[in-house]
Amino acid sequence: MQTTNHLLMIRPVRFGYNAQTAVNNAFQVAGQDQQQVQQQAVVEFDDFVSKLRAAGVQVTVVQDTEEPHTPDSIFPNNWVSFHADGTVVLYPMFAENRRLERKPAVLEAVAARFNMERTIDLSYHEANFRMERTIDLSYHEANHLFMAGTGSMVLDRDKRIAYACLSPRTDHGVLLEFCTQLGYQAEVFTAVDEQLQPIYHTNVMMCVADRYVVICLDSITNHIEQNRVVKTIEGSGKKVIPISWAQMNHFAGNMLQVHNAEGQPLLVMSSQAYRALTPDQVALLESFNPIVHSSLDTIEANGGGSARCMMAEVHLPLKTA
Repeated sequence: MQTTNHLLMIRPVRFGYNAQTAVNNAFQVAGQDQQQVQQQAVVEFDDFVSKLRAAGVQVTVVQDTEEPHTPDSIFPNNWVSFHADGTVVLYPMFAENRRLERKPAVLEAVAARFNMERTIDLSYHEANFRMERTIDLSYHEANHLFMAGTGSMVLDRDKRIAYACLSPRTDHGVLLEFCTQLGYQAEVFTAVDEQLQPIYHTNVMMCVADRYVVICLDSITNHIEQNRVVKTIEGSGKKVIPISWAQMNHFAGNMLQVHNAEGQPLLVMSSQAYRALTPDQVALLESFNPIVHSSLDTIEANGGGSARCMMAEVHLPLKTA
């Protein structure tokens, strides 16, 4: 199933501007007081979780720890993904301080609720996540090869397609290893911003939903690649909903479709992204599903990520009584 009703989210403790990720994330803005940034980020995070729960989405919230310092822990979808066959995938991260986000306590919190073995070595630096089936791709870090989970790739889970724009954070070889292990077809392309710099994560320029795909086609400047991507989307039976570069810059591509307890799909985004959409685009999206949006201005400016980055989808089977 394309969507899930269960999300993992990490409540920040020392959130702030991360210089290690800023080298290839054009969305980050430096210069704000870090204590104020943390305080406001917590407010935005809590409001966002409240709106999701009010909409009928189940959210497992894990409180981050002071140490080790992980300024981007609020974006868990980059280091872990959970799949319907019980597979958990761990990913190789570009920034060294983001590798520290692979904290056993986070996986323990998910294991407590879902059908995962709770046989996790809690020795932090030697953590060995032994679960029902774990694919640990983080070993690629030793060779400076990276792929930041469902940031680097946007998954069509129903059609088994992994869309990915290549960048310093998204290695083609690691992507193909994921696809081989999980049974996906890779749809690879290049995407750039208006300054013709590589877009750091695919999920800032496209969102795959059950019946449509929101995508910044302008960012795929190679027309052969652009036409191929459109053909793949249309071949999957989904409608292409284009957004502009300017809208992408306001995180209008960084959306995620989930569903509520009744199975009704919902499209989740930030308020900045919502405001960037035209009335016609809003009407079209709402013809498929209601929209849930929340203000994430501080998180977006300092972290360079938005709503979708904050939500790790949990597609694992629930435990039976």
